[in-house]
Amino acid sequence: MPAGPRPPRGGPALRRLLRDPLGALGVALVTLVVAGAVLAGPLSRADPTALDLPARQLGPSWAHPLGTDHLGRDLFARVLHGGQVALQVSGVSVGLALAVGLVLGMLAGYGPHWLDNALVLAFDAVRSFPTIMFALALVTLLGPSILTIVVIVVITSFPVYGRVVRTQTQSLKTYDFVLAERALGARLGRVLGRHILPNVLGPVLILASMEIPVVVTIEAGLSFLGVGIRPPTPSWGSILNDGYTFIRDTPWPVLAGGLPLVVTTLGFTFLGEALRDVFDPTLRHER
Repeated sequence: MPAGPRPPRGGPALRRLLRDPLGALGVALVTLVVAGAVLAGPLSRADPTALDLPARQLGPSWAHPLGTDHLGRDLFARVLHGGQVALQVSGVSVGLALAVGLVLGMLAGYGPHWLDNALVLAFDAVRSFPTIMFALALVTLLGPSILTIVVIVVITSFPVYGRVVRTQTQSLKTYDFVLAERALGARLGRVLGRHILPNVLGPVLILASMEIPVVVTIEAGLSFLGVGIRPPTPSWGSILNDGYTFIRDTPWPVLAGGLPLVVTTLGFTFLGEALRDVFDPTLRHER
């Protein structure tokens, strides 16, 4: 059985991505978010945690492009540094969940029937818990911290990757090139690492790119509820919480906390959709 059409690589794939209006918009928005987080220091000289009570609840100005909050902290600096926290949490947690899902998914799809049943049962059991309820319970046990959020995301996300990888592995293990390797006596690690992994990695990477805004939203939601990132570390969720508390006095903290969430969600969603059309041969449209 043939391995199927190869996805485009390198320059052609990038050109196809940028020709798609939503893909180009997604790239632009993601670049904007990442650049703002990476260049937070040069873009804003203000200390995101410095208090200046006489300057509290100011509107936008040259000194404070997004105004200040109820403690006089510069909102522009807090948004940029909050982006660092959001991308760090999402990058680490999605990467770990992807790694765990890849390993367990390939073992479930390639291994014996009893192992497949056990791992699928574990995937379903983990996914049966409501994410928010599970997160609140774990925060109660471990306390609010970045590490707790990473653990929550990894535990609740790896079954998604595991199920996708399992299904693809079950299909790939019947292909001729895999059967030939097995007939030659190749070990399990060689078959999975050299033949299964390269063919399942692309689709789950696309899925991971679309999972990043979900993780950002989880982190912001927990911080909004006061059980996420601890103050004074800036977080988009805590900025939103402060803005909601003082919304009758000034709308700028709500806008400063909500706009980055909208931009991040749209950017990674558009990018993920465009990547799926480019790299998935069954969905790609020849133009």
